[in-house]
Amino acid sequence: MKNSKFIASRSIKRYKILFVLAILLSSLSAFAEENPDYVEAKTFTFSFENVPLKKVIDYIEKNSEYIFVYYGETIDPNRKVSIKVTNQPIRPVLDKLLKGMSVEYTIDNRQITLKKVTQKKVQPQNSKKKTVQGFVLDKDDNPITGATVKVKDTATGALTDLEGFYKIDLQDENSILVVSFMGYVTQEVKVGKKTVVNIQLAEDAKALEEVVVTAFGIGQKKESLVGAIQQVRPDQLRVPSSRLSTSFAGRLSGVIAIQRSGEPGADGASFWIRGASTFSGATDPLIILDGVEIDATQLNTLDPEVIESFSILKDATATALYGTRGANGVMVVTTKNGADLKKPIINFRVEGAVSQLTNVPEMVDGVTYMKLYNEAQTRTPGTTDIYSDEKINGTINRVNPYMYPDIDWYDEMFKNNTFAERFNFNIRGGSKRMDYFMSASVKHSDGNLKSLSKDFYSFNNNINVYNYDFVNNLNIQATKTTKVSLGLNVSVRDWSGPYNSAGSVFSSALNANPVDFPTRFPAEKEDTHIRWGGRSGAPKGSYINPVASFVSGYSSTYSTSVTANLRLNQDLDMLIKGLRLNAIVSYYNYSYSKVYRYCDVNQYETSSYNAQEDTYDLNIIGNEKSTDLKTGGSNSGNRRLYIQGSLDYNRTFNDVHKVNVMFLYNQEQNDVNNPSDLLTSLPKRKQGIAGRLSYGFDGRYLVEANFGYNGSENFPADKKFGFFPSVAIGYNISEEKFWEALKDIIPQFKIRASWGLVGNDQTGAGRFTFLENLTNSGAGFTTGTGNQTHSNSGPVWKRYANPNLTWEVGEKWNAGIDVRILKGFSFSADVFKEVRRDIFMDRGTIPTLMGLGNVTVQGNLGKMRNWGVDASVDYNNQINKNLFVSFKGTFTFAHNKILEMDEPDFRLYPNRLKVGHPLNTIFGYVADGLFTDQNMINNSLSQQFANLPLMPGDIRYKDTPDALGGTDNAINEYDKVALGYPSVPEIVYGFGPSIKYKQLDFSLFFQGTGRVSLMMSGFHPFANDDNTARRGILDYVADGCWTTDNPNPNATYPRLTTAYNTNNNQNSTFWLRNAAFIKLKNAEIGYSFKNMRIYVSGNNLLTFSKFKLWDPEMGGGSGMAYPTQRTFNVGFQMTIN
Repeated sequence: MKNSKFIASRSIKRYKILFVLAILLSSLSAFAEENPDYVEAKTFTFSFENVPLKKVIDYIEKNSEYIFVYYGETIDPNRKVSIKVTNQPIRPVLDKLLKGMSVEYTIDNRQITLKKVTQKKVQPQNSKKKTVQGFVLDKDDNPITGATVKVKDTATGALTDLEGFYKIDLQDENSILVVSFMGYVTQEVKVGKKTVVNIQLAEDAKALEEVVVTAFGIGQKKESLVGAIQQVRPDQLRVPSSRLSTSFAGRLSGVIAIQRSGEPGADGASFWIRGASTFSGATDPLIILDGVEIDATQLNTLDPEVIESFSILKDATATALYGTRGANGVMVVTTKNGADLKKPIINFRVEGAVSQLTNVPEMVDGVTYMKLYNEAQTRTPGTTDIYSDEKINGTINRVNPYMYPDIDWYDEMFKNNTFAERFNFNIRGGSKRMDYFMSASVKHSDGNLKSLSKDFYSFNNNINVYNYDFVNNLNIQATKTTKVSLGLNVSVRDWSGPYNSAGSVFSSALNANPVDFPTRFPAEKEDTHIRWGGRSGAPKGSYINPVASFVSGYSSTYSTSVTANLRLNQDLDMLIKGLRLNAIVSYYNYSYSKVYRYCDVNQYETSSYNAQEDTYDLNIIGNEKSTDLKTGGSNSGNRRLYIQGSLDYNRTFNDVHKVNVMFLYNQEQNDVNNPSDLLTSLPKRKQGIAGRLSYGFDGRYLVEANFGYNGSENFPADKKFGFFPSVAIGYNISEEKFWEALKDIIPQFKIRASWGLVGNDQTGAGRFTFLENLTNSGAGFTTGTGNQTHSNSGPVWKRYANPNLTWEVGEKWNAGIDVRILKGFSFSADVFKEVRRDIFMDRGTIPTLMGLGNVTVQGNLGKMRNWGVDASVDYNNQINKNLFVSFKGTFTFAHNKILEMDEPDFRLYPNRLKVGHPLNTIFGYVADGLFTDQNMINNSLSQQFANLPLMPGDIRYKDTPDALGGTDNAINEYDKVALGYPSVPEIVYGFGPSIKYKQLDFSLFFQGTGRVSLMMSGFHPFANDDNTARRGILDYVADGCWTTDNPNPNATYPRLTTAYNTNNNQNSTFWLRNAAFIKLKNAEIGYSFKNMRIYVSGNNLLTFSKFKLWDPEMGGGSGMAYPTQRTFNVGFQMTIN
């Protein structure tokens, strides 16, 4: 066993050494590629007599770094030639070799291109330069982004923009445009006298294999897909935000996405593919970037400018190859590569944005607060402390701001606008031997916190986030059949902000009222510290001063992630035609460090006041504290080595039988950089194989089978590996002969269906969950039941062994259609269902007689069903040479239900069961209005959770019948029921048009949600659950509360009380709200010049919802979290070629 571990360790180290060497060699070869002296420095000496021309060419390639490129008709390889050269460079050799042939050559670095000599037309003497522009479109008039438009036999070229538009300068009217793009037949177009040339490219049946990126980055012909896969154009993800995931909602069919915060650096969205199918905690999709797994944080840092393709893999056929990792769907992202261009293409984009908080709950002023507090005191038994008329009048008259403060704590700490800047520079180019793509992005954003700390200390504790991202992709055609690629992705994040979290800064504005103390008192000459305002008498000392807490410290974090991968693509046609070998070695390292600095604060309160002299005395609250700066910090990190190899066989026989076979092996090791104990020092390892077999007959009948076979350390030896197969079929009805009459109306109509199994090994309980865990610490264990228990000393189980723990398995079904109608209209829709069984959870019903009262017992105890539909519609049409119109819409509905889970015995109260309800269902009481008088209270059931005597204005609750139809004549926890919809939306949709007229473009996008609820909580005024704050009061509460002067039984808020009222703070329908909304998510207008575009855009511009207090997308709670932001953005983009 020791030997095998030693060998594995040495193998991994060897991989790392080879990996570093490969990077260095690839870099050196890239520089060598650009050496212009090679053409003159390399000489040849040889002699051939009456040999085939091909033999001489082969000799030159074998004895040099040159490669020849030519079409089959260019030369006669069997033509006999005789040649003798001595110490001659390549040009004289070629002149001699090709003499007498109608062949000319060009040398580009080490590539020699041969082509037939054509008779050149005489250029007219009066020819003038001209500019030609137009669109490059596919057969359905969809724009082709990134197509290469070249002027034949020149170095002049351009790339099409997001709308497929290009503009290029020509020397004369006889110029010929050469237009090419991966997956389409290259086309040559003579310009003539035209100034607008729109080009429609036809699909290349062979090249189209690489258009749609599927599992493991393998390309499949779009028409041959049978899985549920959506590919998204990168420009659809380009929104004015520093986080990529904020663009997902409504734009990606099948993706549920919600943004809960607007805090810079923490404003990414949470997202799920087709909702959640498990409650074990592992609901996130797998994210693959250039063949390597990344997390959502890394995905969020990606700039859309670097993305080449973005695919969503949704059903079992699409994800089965990933086995255990793909249970919750897969996102496959590839970054851009270089291109064979005479000149590199440089792209530059800079944006500046102004942001403001979307919806901040409003607080009442000081006078209103005191009057409502006094009203609440009259409704709070046993209290007499009220604000005096003198205090109220002094505040009204603004007599002395220190004795009669009226503080808007939000206004004290927050500013209205904040700024952000984003910059991207990228370059792509290359030749047939080598191509490259390099990108650098810088993003900066700051928060809405005022820089108050600068007024008192030497630091700025407003939120400031800097992101630096670098992408470098290099591809080298080492031989005619061998391609080596090197990818490097580096992300650096530098964050600084308040010592306490930004969310706590917001909540502190609610937890302090406006009248109890000022922000601070004037300083005295002898002071060595700031005299912050405060008030004693809180259960845990003084009440919190939000500004003092905010400015007294800051923290900063610094993180870097580096992903490097080396790829090999080897064509094995020399062995078996259609066979290809692909391999990848990837290394990832993440490091994180945090430093925080803070100081204690001294709070003061007034002890007396002389109104005539307007003077007051101050007392320090507690003992004086040192204000010396204290510091602390932490660091962490991890690294990962990933190895993958695959064989891919792809052939078409007799133009009708298309066969694809793929076999793949992968292995991964994860290590913690600074382990804290023995368990974290052990590397995590994964291993798996996968395979695919697909067959298509004449493009009409399609069938595909996949499997993944994966191992996990979380299960016993006999269950360590799991097998996850899938099958799918498809039928391209539109390829049948009987469809010919409908081709002009419906050019494509395909139906497909799939079934498969997916696996999950993330138990949510740490590593090696099948093993027991014992400890000698603690007080021992207890056995027995009820009052008959006995305590025992000795070892205690922390986790009980479960040798039967096994894989969580999901069985997925999918059926879908893909339709294209007329010109430019396409539609896809899928119906899906998944049943997830053997879901991991801690057993919650363990008899105490077993002595396992505080022990975790994990088991495969749950079952859940998830089903729904998702659909997308696209319309793209070039109306005329000046007008292009497009429209995009998506719809996703995902509804789940818990079928089995380990719950207490609620047979008499089935309303308490989570089984039968969706995940994230809110449970609470059914409110029955407010008590209107004491008589109603006397004749109502006891509400046993009330900590204060019930009074008019309190919430009244309904009694829920038990399973037998009876009741216990009391309102208690057995009366809780499922309320409303889940807190995560079951419906997400989006739609919007885009129009381009000449150089002007305009777009709108709306996004919405449905079937979602939120529960208001934690915003109740005057007292929180431990009475450590004399809280402020929201305008919403002040305007709608029940009072003795306004005893409205339908009031939107119950009676006020200065004590924490448990009766009125229960989750119930009284606080339940419909959180559905529709937003004008994005609007943009731009104008394009020759090679530039300027644009203005906005994000989160308008929200339409029944819920008005805060952005409903933020979900339930008090609303006092960092709000989402409304952004106005100005951008400039320039392309140089």
